[in-house]
Amino acid sequence: MGTKPVLVVHGGAWAIPDEFGERSIPGIKNAVKSGFAVLEMGGSSMKAVEIAVRALEDDTMFDAGHGAVLNADGYVELDAIIMNGKTLAAGAVSCIRNISNPVTFACSVLEKTPYVMLTGMGANQFAEKLGIPQVPVEELVTDHAKAEWEQYRKYKQTGAQKKVHDTVGAVAIDCEGNVACATSTGGITNKMVGRVGDTPVIGSGGYADNLVGAVSATGHGESIMKVTLARLILFHMEQGKTPEEAADSALHYMEKRVHGRGGVIVISKTGEWTARFTTKRMAWGAIKEGVLMYGLNPGEIIQEIIKPSK
Repeated sequence: MGTKPVLVVHGGAWAIPDEFGERSIPGIKNAVKSGFAVLEMGGSSMKAVEIAVRALEDDTMFDAGHGAVLNADGYVELDAIIMNGKTLAAGAVSCIRNISNPVTFACSVLEKTPYVMLTGMGANQFAEKLGIPQVPVEELVTDHAKAEWEQYRKYKQTGAQKKVHDTVGAVAIDCEGNVACATSTGGITNKMVGRVGDTPVIGSGGYADNLVGAVSATGHGESIMKVTLARLILFHMEQGKTPEEAADSALHYMEKRVHGRGGVIVISKTGEWTARFTTKRMAWGAIKEGVLMYGLNPGEIIQEIIKPSK
């Protein structure tokens, strides 16, 4: 029982409006508590990040699973990744349409296939074969997502529009010192059909390696992919930077080099963690040693003592 377990989650980095910000905090707290409960009972970091991300996918406040945004044709396309820092095994899915928990489907890709990523029609066929419950496409669509999509269509907004980046993710270290990451998203409103962002791309939307740590990223997907943000942060940590220094360095590089903004949650192999972002806000939460911390605005850390469930 050498390592003290830690779990960190995020609910997306973007210009979160006030009413959204306030309403997303309960979802963040719920997700971090759900995932941490797994770690407290001696469960694996892989299970913990899956459970935490599932909680966010099930919460319509976030752009993942239930509540995902609509693409140019007016339907949902979902992406997710999960990665095991012990073995570097990873599972990812992209452009899936009628599965409410893409992160659990990504787990199945990791566990039941020799591949890292499945996409589109083949992914949906594999889900059917596994008996993963498929939901009617409409079930994942919220009124808010519909209204936002109609607004976009009406004003024919182009690349300059305020883009919503509301990916969700989690990173964790368990009592055996294994790290893991998971990231899930519905992408950006009115995206081209078939567009895949950074989320399911290994080394971009997430990466986990026991020798260094784990990262889950959110923000402008194309920018994140261009700098392979998650792996870049771990590279800086390999060079001796703290999670915070590594995250800031990589985020600033991304902004300077490709004019992209985003946010990350990072955990090191020793359980140090951070949540950093260059967007206006990012909803995040963490639990370590009986303290729940969360925030939304730059520099904000609110602490709550939580009683251990044991």
